Amino acid sequence: MLPSEPRLLCVVLNWRTADMTLRAAETALREMDSIAGGLVIVDNDSRDGSFERMTRVVADRGWPRVRVIAAGRNGGFGAGNNVGIRAGLSDGSRADYVYILNSDAFPDPGAIRALLDHLQTHPETGLAGSYIHGPDGAPHLTTFRFPSIASEFEGAARLGPVSRWLCHRAVPVPVPDCTTRVDWLAGASLMMRMQVLEDIGLFDERFFLYFEETDLCHRAKNAGYHTDFVQQSSITHIGSASTGMKDWQSVPEYWFASRRHYFEKTHGAAYARLATLAHVLGGLLHRLRCALTGRKPSDPPGFLRSLVFHDFKSAPSRAAPAGDEAPRMTGG
Repeated sequence: MLPSEPRLLCVVLNWRTADMTLRAAETALREMDSIAGGLVIVDNDSRDGSFERMTRVVADRGWPRVRVIAAGRNGGFGAGNNVGIRAGLSDGSRADYVYILNSDAFPDPGAIRALLDHLQTHPETGLAGSYIHGPDGAPHLTTFRFPSIASEFEGAARLGPVSRWLCHRAVPVPVPDCTTRVDWLAGASLMMRMQVLEDIGLFDERFFLYFEETDLCHRAKNAGYHTDFVQQSSITHIGSASTGMKDWQSVPEYWFASRRHYFEKTHGAAYARLATLAHVLGGLLHRLRCALTGRKPSDPPGFLRSLVFHDFKSAPSRAAPAGDEAPRMTGG
């Protein structure tokens, strides 16, 4: 192995999906065959035998570049991935790139190499993500703009004239048909320069789930790094295997907490409350239209009430002021 060959650390986070996680790891290993580095599977305190099963299977299969470690607690998506990033490569050497892969995501041939080649040939890019599609081939929306007051109103209103008026402020970006720059990408298949993480810090562990990738890409942009969607990197993704999001009957508290933390951290408390007000106004407009047309509102029952409750509590959130550092590489 030449000293100049880039070294890649792949992190796969498991929570109670051991067999699927092993499948994702095996697929990633296949795609890393010609890439230096290694893979770490982090069990996020599953407490269902996942850690023991994955440790046994990895040993039985003789995967030399793979190790299984226990997070010790379930701190969420960002905290779990931070455990794997801090663990690093098994030989103690420094990785040049970190690749985050969901336990329900399976790289298609050439997917990991495409991300690595893109980052190597685009030094101004700090993070690169894949084209994500379902097992049926249907594309998954994973390209986005940063949330704003305008996007909160547009997304909640769900009204044609409003969406056309604010089309350039809407958070979702239609799936591009070529490699392009975006504000942020979903973290199902995301590769980052280690130098970026050393400069801006790791995932903010105050996000239990959701908005952690948004925050990471936002901090990277503020530090001068771009985020690119790499169309040539294709990933088959089941989606929501651990979170159960597809079956939500109500939005969990951690989603509200993460949303509030993101807005307060990036824009301040006043902006966060204006963003919530914009969402409520848009949501009321959506409900008025539904009442007039006899349709059922798109949000779960009680969503607006829960949003207001979480965002307008008298006690301030634990969100850090804008500019606060995220956990560092050697942080606890």
